[in-house]
Amino acid sequence: MPSRESYEVHKEEKSLVQKAKREANQEDILAAALGMRMGPQKPPATFWQPLKLFAYSQLTSLVRRATLKESERTPKSEKVHNFKVHTFRGPHWCEHCASFMWGLMAQGVKCADCGLNVHKQCSSLVPDDCKPDLRHIRKVYSCDLTTLVKAHNTERPMVVDMCIREIESRGLTSEGLYRISGFSDSLEEVKMAFDKDGEKTDISVNAYEDINIITGALKLYLRDLPVPIISYDAYPRFIEAAKLTDPEKKLEAFREALALLPPSHSETLKYLMAHLKRVAQNEEFNLMNAENLGIIFGPTLMRAPNLDAMTALHDIRYQRQVVEVLIKKEDVLF
Repeated sequence: MPSRESYEVHKEEKSLVQKAKREANQEDILAAALGMRMGPQKPPATFWQPLKLFAYSQLTSLVRRATLKESERTPKSEKVHNFKVHTFRGPHWCEHCASFMWGLMAQGVKCADCGLNVHKQCSSLVPDDCKPDLRHIRKVYSCDLTTLVKAHNTERPMVVDMCIREIESRGLTSEGLYRISGFSDSLEEVKMAFDKDGEKTDISVNAYEDINIITGALKLYLRDLPVPIISYDAYPRFIEAAKLTDPEKKLEAFREALALLPPSHSETLKYLMAHLKRVAQNEEFNLMNAENLGIIFGPTLMRAPNLDAMTALHDIRYQRQVVEVLIKKEDVLF
């Protein structure tokens, strides 16, 4: 009868054989994934170990991408990816086609907003389903509005909400509100604070007594947007609506133009116009009516898309009229 020691030795040998078989199968699978043809003389274990570590590190992203593809019921975010040419460290797999990304430099592209990695040729096939991740968002100012809103999971950019709340709490009766500019050094300070601290930024009266610094910071944020609040696609429709003289047709044209805005832009514009209407309602104290606010916010909220200088100059008066109508008719347009 075999001793207990020999039984344990046999059991351990059997376990080692099974482990070797599993590793051999894993190596075959990895070789297939890499498109390698294995001959009778297989590479040593030292060849496989680093490849295994990198390959297995990619499984999570591949599973994530596959889940997104298969889930038909998942609502689309309808935000395009912000792809940039990227050099990856170690082996990577395309999260669209699941094929290996060859090369030592600039193997593919990476979305700067959500981190999606794909071949350059696959980037045009990826659906507009970018889900921005705060880990990839480096700033607040000059960041695409939709990207910022989705990354923070809010209806509007926190800059707009925080500035408007502060202005309405202590500045609605301030003379020349939005017309008078704050000190440029202070505006830059607020901008840097928002970029660094986000919603933790202190813009209270204790930090900035002059309310014009807060209004200036809000206008600067709106001017710095890569795509204006009134987007380039919707711009021509708003200009044409402003040119109409019939009141009913004008309102209907404005509604149609508003429908062209991305959801985050529409929500932000709605919130801003309600605020500017409250500013205009305090004209007795701040001397700012809808027409004055239109002059200030027209070029801030809308910019002519790829038009020559003369056309852009001609549009300035209509930009003012667009904002004026949005303020005066805020209650029926939104």
